[in-house]
Amino acid sequence: MFQPKSTEQQLRWLCACYFFFFSILGIMVPYLGVFFDSRGFDAQQIGLLMAILMGTRIIAPNLWAIVADKTGMRSELVKIGAGAAALTYLTFFYDGGIIYLAVSLAVYTFFWNAILAQLEVITLETLGDDANRYGAIRSWGSVGYIVLVVSGGFAIAHFGPQILPYIGMTLFIGMLISALPLPSNRAVVDNTVKRKPLVFDRALIWFLISAMLLQMSAGPFYGFFVLYLKQAGYTESAAGIFVALGVVAEIFMFMYAPKLLGRFGVQLLLIVSIGLTAVRWLLLAYGVENIVYLSISQILHAFTFGLTHAASIQFVHKHFDLNRRSQGQALYASLSFGVGGALGTWLCGIIWGDGSGAVTTWIFAAGCAFLSMLAVFLIPKEATPEQIETAK
Repeated sequence: MFQPKSTEQQLRWLCACYFFFFSILGIMVPYLGVFFDSRGFDAQQIGLLMAILMGTRIIAPNLWAIVADKTGMRSELVKIGAGAAALTYLTFFYDGGIIYLAVSLAVYTFFWNAILAQLEVITLETLGDDANRYGAIRSWGSVGYIVLVVSGGFAIAHFGPQILPYIGMTLFIGMLISALPLPSNRAVVDNTVKRKPLVFDRALIWFLISAMLLQMSAGPFYGFFVLYLKQAGYTESAAGIFVALGVVAEIFMFMYAPKLLGRFGVQLLLIVSIGLTAVRWLLLAYGVENIVYLSISQILHAFTFGLTHAASIQFVHKHFDLNRRSQGQALYASLSFGVGGALGTWLCGIIWGDGSGAVTTWIFAAGCAFLSMLAVFLIPKEATPEQIETAK
């Protein structure tokens, strides 16, 4: 099998992995709600199904991280996850009821959600001292998201929501093909030395609480944004363009994030970004019918996800040593996108109801973002692994 002969070749394959991973997200997050709605499910059922999509991030990344940190396996797990996800996604083609779809979602997203934490570790370890290039590599995921959000919107508008499984299958195969060339270079892990237990210090606890609350605030965006725009009179194609606008802003932010992080630090940027996220949800609550306000709210996605994610990845990478990095990335993904995303989507499905609670849902989201910002204020000054070790 073809293996990359240089670091640059490996980085190009990692770019492809990010592209397809987030392409899958770009077709699922905005349009799964529309797909389930076309199947006749109500808002609470849609919220539950979308919560499963987020909820498997609670378990999968942590289980795979334990294996990765003990064996040094990184790319092998990415390949296994991509292959198993593609295979089990075939179950999604069957037109079953809510229980069947819930099981189908739980199985294939279990493998799919385990991939990202390992990709993050592989990318940062491949870059080494050149970690400021992370944003450029990760931005290919944003490109994939844009491509599928826009093209997916037009495809659904033309062919109907039932086209979604076919698009998804194509992307899962692309993810597998991109992962296969990654070299199986295992990280050197000394299992003869007893590792010290993971310490949840004050900085880590408040960071994780903030990340979880922030993703709770994104619940209505993950589960109901396209339906909300349709309710306001927009088409799926227009909704896709608005979602893409947010991701374009995110890409620009990833380009400038390293400079901003170097100048202002993680904590200040998190405070600003999360504060602007609260403003974003309020704009959606009261200004969805105004194209200017709607556009501004989507541009703020540069902060909601772009800058907060770049800052969070750096926080986790600095906070955990080599033997804990997979576990650190998995912990961040599972508690924020997993617990936070699942709770937010599920609760928003309840608040949404028949659509009459839409505005209340976005106000709830803004409240979660505000609490997330307050949690960041309680994070002590950034600490390195050496400082953490000294403090023990």
